[in-house]
Amino acid sequence: MPIEGDALGTLTYDSAVTVTFDDRMLAHLQVVVWAKLRRGEQFSFTWAEGQPAEHRRTSVWIAPSIPLAFRYDGIDVPEIDQRWIDALMRAANSAGGLRPLPQPEAER
Repeated sequence: MPIEGDALGTLTYDSAVTVTFDDRMLAHLQVVVWAKLRRGEQFSFTWAEGQPAEHRRTSVWIAPSIPLAFRYDGIDVPEIDQRWIDALMRAANSAGGLRPLPQPEAER
């Protein structure tokens, strides 16, 4: 489910579930996840995998006691877009929970 670019990192949840994201998307998800976990907040995280004809959806419960690892393909830290963080945080705080969202378009 790479979102953009060539560098594909992984998020591993509880040593049992691994999903691949573009490094840039993964970096933004990590900022949101770490912020919520630092505050001791629990929340759901849902993503889709596969081509449109074979989409599968996975949803996990993120809690401070569950091991979570972010592994990046590249060594460069992607530039963080605060508008994207804000959009992802709003999703994480909603009843639907965190989900990968496209980067917001630049304001004109």
